[in-house]
Amino acid sequence: MSSKHLAIALAVLTIVIGAARAQTVKPEAITADGVPPIPRELAAALRPYDETRAAIALDWNPSDRSLLVATRFGDTPQLHVVDRPMGERRQITFESDRVAIADWAPSGDVLVAQKDVGGAEFYQLYAVAEGRLSLITDGKSRNDFGAFSRDGGLLGYTSTRRDGTDTDLYVVNPRDPKTDHMVAQVSGGWNFAAFTPDGRSAIVEHFISVTRSVLYSLDLQTGALTPLTDEKAEIAWQPPKIAPDGTIWVLSDKDSDVTRLGVLDARSHEFRPVTPAMRWEVEAFDLARDGSFVAYSVNEAGFSRLHILDVKSGRDRIVEALPPGVVEGVRIAPWGAVAVTVSSPHITGDAFVIDPKNLSVVRWTQSETGGLDPERNADAELVSLKSFDGEPITGFLYRPDPKRFPGPRPLVVNIHGGPEGQERPTYNGNLSNYLIDELGVAVFYPNVRGSTGFGKRFVSLDNGPFKREDTIKDIGAFLDHFAKDPGVDPKRIGVTGGSYGGYMTLATLTHYSDRLRAGIEAVGISNFVTFLEHTEAYRRDLRRVEYGDERDPAQRAKLTEISPVTHADRIAVPLMVITGANDPRVPPEEAEQIIKAVKARGMAVWSLLAANEGHGYGRKENRDYADLAQLLFWKTYLLGDGADPAR
Repeated sequence: MSSKHLAIALAVLTIVIGAARAQTVKPEAITADGVPPIPRELAAALRPYDETRAAIALDWNPSDRSLLVATRFGDTPQLHVVDRPMGERRQITFESDRVAIADWAPSGDVLVAQKDVGGAEFYQLYAVAEGRLSLITDGKSRNDFGAFSRDGGLLGYTSTRRDGTDTDLYVVNPRDPKTDHMVAQVSGGWNFAAFTPDGRSAIVEHFISVTRSVLYSLDLQTGALTPLTDEKAEIAWQPPKIAPDGTIWVLSDKDSDVTRLGVLDARSHEFRPVTPAMRWEVEAFDLARDGSFVAYSVNEAGFSRLHILDVKSGRDRIVEALPPGVVEGVRIAPWGAVAVTVSSPHITGDAFVIDPKNLSVVRWTQSETGGLDPERNADAELVSLKSFDGEPITGFLYRPDPKRFPGPRPLVVNIHGGPEGQERPTYNGNLSNYLIDELGVAVFYPNVRGSTGFGKRFVSLDNGPFKREDTIKDIGAFLDHFAKDPGVDPKRIGVTGGSYGGYMTLATLTHYSDRLRAGIEAVGISNFVTFLEHTEAYRRDLRRVEYGDERDPAQRAKLTEISPVTHADRIAVPLMVITGANDPRVPPEEAEQIIKAVKARGMAVWSLLAANEGHGYGRKENRDYADLAQLLFWKTYLLGDGADPAR
């Protein structure tokens, strides 16, 4: 090569390297369309927020009294062990896919974890030892962890291996996968809840809908199922716990609008509530191994309040020393220590341990927040109003610091998934905190009708295709409210959401584009009919209960009518769509059809498709890139002049 050609080649190489350094490198698994190059300075600005992590308390090790937690130090969450308060988080699984569900056998000799591949949710069960996962289940079907027998010798779980649809009931000694066998063949969705103390039977749950389930006694020898609750009643029962004397503790909304803690009599099938009639729901509980006390949390307007109930005396005490926030899970150790995970606007999600005798609280983990001070994060402001029909609806608003960002501020409305979900005052996502703290954007999380946490009447208000768009009218009521809020700029409002929140985002754009600047949806439904026809078989009937049955002509017509893709011509603002290629819940075709329809009208559409993700992005490199792309989208269309940098 001549010196001239060498100089040209070096010059070109310098330009290429300079361009690469000036922009963020897209992960290989992601296909991006319409997304412009992301400046590295933007990535540098967001990086501390993306380095936030949490530590979720999972279980206690009966042998060494260490606490099992799920946290992420690499690309995906993995299992870690903490042996003392504020001790080192020692990693014990090292998989490329996330491992965030696991339990110790009560005997303490085997740890079983649940894991899928690429976000496809075809979970397998594994025994964990010496950093390796040994397969217990068949490696093909979808399997869900259930419960260990009291002595730890058996594990009960459910599997779709027979037909890909029904979740049959199985039992295995996790130390010997050859002992795996089906106990009962069933139809629909089931959970393996708890073994009886003698190990001869178990209690299992047939889950029909969020407001209806049935508990059965399962004979482990014959497979016979005997109902413990009314098979026809519209009553919700949650997986129970069984005391050494056989007492069945369970959460139920029997004779109540909200879920209460009580005792179910196995012979008479009568439910005796232990917690009094109240406005709020009991959301989670655990029973001490010796049956002496119960730890339970109550969801009070989104905030959790933890109680310790002494079974013999009936004395009920509130754990006042726990930081205010949301309790996620309750796990009682064999020796009585109570572990919970607490999240709040100022706590990312960390493990706290309560002494049930004196109610003292000790923090066991303090997760990293990228060097940022979490105390400066905005507090949640409860917003309450009446919707179009007088129905009370609420949500949580996070306003930026008015001293740093005076005057009316842009607003992003972030709608939760589910729809059986609830927005609560937990730690905001990395992108949301950046929007609030660095760009002065207010973020609002609504709880439209159909949300959980407000009783079975409220959660049922959106059921079926003919009530579905009442939820969109709820969003309209919130938009009316913020149009009068002096702290919000009504001309700069965006909407976003994932899963069902993705559908809500698209539907909101078809109804209120004239009041919005832009929208971002992730893994959302664009056509209810195609969604119901193509979602994985094991969950299709459950979704029909919620959304409607596409096989019924009248319901099919209504489902088509209310589908966002039917009214894509009404989307008159820029749209971003985020999808996982392995999504078993909302197939990527739902994204493809809305992208095609909106593009056909000449509207700006940015899209991301991750080949190694499912219903949401679980890998850090993918999440980081998606956060950056969304941030650039908001800066362009919500905060900027609307000129697409890709054009």
